[in-house]
Amino acid sequence: MQSSKLLLKLEKFAHFHSVRRFISNQFVPKHQPAGPNDVQKLENFLRDKQNVLVLTGAGISTESGIPDYRSEGVGLYARSNSKPVQHLEFIRSPKVRRRYWARNFVAWPHFSNIQPNDTHKALARLQHNGQIGSIVTQNVDRLHTKAGSKDVLELHGCGYKVICLGSHCDYSIDRHELQLILNSMNRNLMERIDFMRPDGDVDIPQEYIDSFKVPDCPNCGGMLKPEIVFFGDNVPKQRAERLANLVCNSDALLILGSSMQVYSGYRILLHSHDLGTPIAIVNIGSVRGEDKAQLKISTKCGDVIPKLFVSN
Repeated sequence: MQSSKLLLKLEKFAHFHSVRRFISNQFVPKHQPAGPNDVQKLENFLRDKQNVLVLTGAGISTESGIPDYRSEGVGLYARSNSKPVQHLEFIRSPKVRRRYWARNFVAWPHFSNIQPNDTHKALARLQHNGQIGSIVTQNVDRLHTKAGSKDVLELHGCGYKVICLGSHCDYSIDRHELQLILNSMNRNLMERIDFMRPDGDVDIPQEYIDSFKVPDCPNCGGMLKPEIVFFGDNVPKQRAERLANLVCNSDALLILGSSMQVYSGYRILLHSHDLGTPIAIVNIGSVRGEDKAQLKISTKCGDVIPKLFVSN
């Protein structure tokens, strides 16, 4: 009897973890496994470098269960007709802002609970050991920080902070705190999430959106926006200047999980190439500008990065 109960517990445990593995990998596109020498090749590339700048894209967070935009078969564009919110649309249209915040509100408990995967943790280890330098990420999920990385430049901002767009207002609020305010104004939080987007919002019924209430800035009455660089917006000047300084002072660029289709990231590759900085890439599928790299490994980051220098 006891052995039967134990077997049942083990079956439930195995099923739970198999479901977790499925969920975490459902947004990873089809790919070839890493080659037998790929880890060694990347170690050789990194070994004599003193200040490696790492640039990460959505491809490293797909293994945590966050979809990207462009991956064949599993990205947002392949699974949905929806497009990411545009900066000018958000600014000009109360309907667009209401739709964004309603979707973000429903998705936030799940999105904010997503945890870093082995690649995020490995990068934190490599950074702590001095084997890589700063990390620049195109992602807004804060998973690098959750994993323990310290010197992270969030190129496109972060979904965990909300700011006021008033020209003379410096109001900001933690996204968790805003969730409490949104919850007090909208007490019919939906529990089911069918499909989450890369920036942390979901598809929900239009009638739910139409009834959703969005707070104004408590200081000036202006509009609130996540500190995310939406499509069509520019990276803030101070952030761009810090990025340029990082690129100029690095002696190698390692690109992970990015197709370089967004120009703010592609510009880093171009700038590094113009400076004569060696470039290595790990990504499933083609990468814009990959002909400028000394090394390209075509597989998922989780098959390579966690294995780097593990015996050192």
